[in-house]
Amino acid sequence: MSRERSKGIVGIFILVTVLFFIFILFAFYTVTQLKETSSLGESLLDASKSSPIAVIPIEGEIKESKKIVEMLFAAEESPEIKAIILRIDSPGGAVAPTQEIYEEVRRIDAIKPVYSSFGSVAASGGYYIGAGTRKIYANAGTLTGSIGVIMQMADLSELFKWAKYKQETIKAGRYKDIGSPARPMSDEERALLTDLLAGTHTQFMNDIMAVRKDRLKKDINELAQGQIFHGSEAKELGLVDEVGSLWQAGREIHKELKLKGKFALRFMKPAKKKFSLSEFLQETEDTLSTVKDRVSAGSTAPAYLYQP
Repeated sequence: MSRERSKGIVGIFILVTVLFFIFILFAFYTVTQLKETSSLGESLLDASKSSPIAVIPIEGEIKESKKIVEMLFAAEESPEIKAIILRIDSPGGAVAPTQEIYEEVRRIDAIKPVYSSFGSVAASGGYYIGAGTRKIYANAGTLTGSIGVIMQMADLSELFKWAKYKQETIKAGRYKDIGSPARPMSDEERALLTDLLAGTHTQFMNDIMAVRKDRLKKDINELAQGQIFHGSEAKELGLVDEVGSLWQAGREIHKELKLKGKFALRFMKPAKKKFSLSEFLQETEDTLSTVKDRVSAGSTAPAYLYQP
């Protein structure tokens, strides 16, 4: 009985020893793989950090210009950055911030080359900004164009009448309550706003022509009726220059400018700011004020370079 017990203990010891060595081998293999993966990740990260090509994202609705312009400034001032690509994936937005970004793109391009790469959509204000760069790349299926201006308001007077809601408006200025949802718009007011949008539309077309006049295959007035084209069709019309991805654009730019080092793209991000309760409350107040202005009587909807 004692001998059998000893054999059992020896067997358990051998089993534990074998399992221990298997565990050691497994741990060694896992650590080695993790080091190799980490090394590869660090290598790619280091390459992107030192890349001479900066990528600045312009995504979603364009409501303000500050963050994008700050990234443009940072790329402009960095001696390491030799070229900038605007990665545009936007249906457009408000007129003023779009024009502010466009103007900075045009200014910087005279100092440092600025290109654009269109993602899923580059419409209206998104296209406006891209048109300011020296060369546009788009994917074959990118929704491109929508060169136009839109302003939308609602006439809720019949609804107010049904709900027995009566609004009293006191104004100083003939057109101060233009676009009020409490009453129908007059022909004179409609003509006034139509002329306003026509002027903005002309600015849009002129800014496109400033860079792309010799590249367009059709008259700008024919192309700027708010229609959307896919990337391949946009190239045929001269609205974009090349059909290709962001990385294809980057490789071609790297080669064209004869940049040194391994190809990589440096993706820029807006500068992080410390949380400020006062700024947060102010932004919340501004947002609520904007919403209130948009739905309250007597407010006028702003013009948008936007594809709904």
